[in-house]
Amino acid sequence: MVTFFLVATSISIILVTISFWLPLIAPDMEKLSPYECGFDPLGSARLPYSMRFFLVAILFLLFDLEIALLLPSPWAIHLHAPSTTIFWSSTILILLTLGFLYEWMQGGLEWAE
Repeated sequence: MVTFFLVATSISIILVTISFWLPLIAPDMEKLSPYECGFDPLGSARLPYSMRFFLVAILFLLFDLEIALLLPSPWAIHLHAPSTTIFWSSTILILLTLGFLYEWMQGGLEWAE
């Protein structure tokens, strides 16, 4: 156990030491600007955002939550009523698929208009 602790500690110390010497620290005007996200810092701070960006972000979160909801499904099959688990998992998938198809047919996922 002591050997593993010493190896982990020595690797950590070596990596921290290398990380201080390896990068070149040469600040330029782009790094020193208050905004590094691509917006002009001299323009207005109240630029309108595209609603399409928020739509894609919400769709990503929705399908990410779908995966989190369906992740325990294989373990839930071993419960007393696996048909209930299959029913609710299928219901979630069908509702999300129908919503996705509706959004696709309405043209909400098109970036160019």
